[in-house]
Amino acid sequence: MLAALLDEYGLDEAEVTMATRFTADLELESIDLVTLAGQLQARWGDRINFAEFVSGMDLDEIIELTVGRLVAYVVERLSPDGQG
Repeated sequence: MLAALLDEYGLDEAEVTMATRFTADLELESIDLVTLAGQLQARWGDRINFAEFVSGMDLDEIIELTVGRLVAYVVERLSPDGQG
């Protein structure tokens, strides 16, 4: 999903690792994260709730959000013992 989003912006050559930050490294804006959140929810339903995920973060944490942190959240929510 992230690859498709990056492709839309001509960033398909960008190296993405678990430490890659959505804002600083990929230069994505909040609307792009909303788009990604919508794609995640469309794929996995209410088990992936991006708004809930970021609700406990302060602004600096959201700005510094990494691919790895989002991946960890998705994995946790999709695991058999996850809360989703």
